[in-house]
Amino acid sequence: MPVTLEQAKVGMADKVDQQVIDEFRRSSFLLDQLTFDNAVSPGTGGSTLTYGYTRLKTPSTAGFRALNNEYSSNEAAREKLAVELAIFGGSFDVDRVIQDTSGQINEMQFQLQQKILGASNLFHYTVINGDSAVDSNAFDGLDKALTGSSTELNTDSVIDLSSESGLTNNKFAFLDELDNFLADLDGRPSMLMGNSKLITKIKSVARRAGYLTQTEDAFGRTVSGYDGIPLMDLGYFYDGSNTVPTVGIETRTVGTEQTGLTDLYAVGLGLDGFHGVSPTGNGVIRTFLPDMNRPGAVKTGEVEMVAAVALKATRKAGVFRNIKVQ
Repeated sequence: MPVTLEQAKVGMADKVDQQVIDEFRRSSFLLDQLTFDNAVSPGTGGSTLTYGYTRLKTPSTAGFRALNNEYSSNEAAREKLAVELAIFGGSFDVDRVIQDTSGQINEMQFQLQQKILGASNLFHYTVINGDSAVDSNAFDGLDKALTGSSTELNTDSVIDLSSESGLTNNKFAFLDELDNFLADLDGRPSMLMGNSKLITKIKSVARRAGYLTQTEDAFGRTVSGYDGIPLMDLGYFYDGSNTVPTVGIETRTVGTEQTGLTDLYAVGLGLDGFHGVSPTGNGVIRTFLPDMNRPGAVKTGEVEMVAAVALKATRKAGVFRNIKVQ
């Protein structure tokens, strides 16, 4: 049964869990909009966290035939895939003295919110860069799924938006390529995702061309868009020692060595396209808060999410490569 985080919250009796769900939705436009197929039932006939599905690679075609002749047969191509649900989140410790003397800033609430932000950032990073061959505890992301696909665009050229002159000289060429990229997808995408530098550049180009639009999210905040398609800044990812853009800015060889290159991702959300996967019931996000009245000076709290993503059709997502932003 498909469910969004907003719908999952309704079935929760615990008010804290409902508040945590809302914090995840506030921290991520993607998580707020994403539909989860809560179909994985661990403990039944194998106790695994595996979600199996088929991905449409090439659609079927139709044609004309002459009298007394047969059609030229062809079949839609699909592949069987499986994704393992990932368990991620984190724990935090609060000394009871700090909690009792925290004043206006509730220490436990502060640590809980920061842990939610950390989990959201990890989810964003894995949605783009996840590779189960590199980290067996993670799920595969869009970069891996789209490399070599029919919706990977602009692999052999660079569009320079890194400066004012680049924006001025290349804005129409970029918009033409962006429209061609969107036209290659199956239907209008649900959102465009990139790092803060790229999203800022797209807003600037769209504003110059009159295609910058604005809507409101579920919490009344303004969401900028390109011709009605929401633009999502995936922000930065902190791994404990380094802070990097979730969608990287890299040096690549495209004819010659080029610096400051990044990518733009488009996704069409839905169970027939790009969606989340979660366990059955409302177990996608769980919160464990300590009882400060029990013995023990230091109490531990935890936030945990069990989820992965699946791409059911390659043309429901795409990536626009090699946009120079710096």
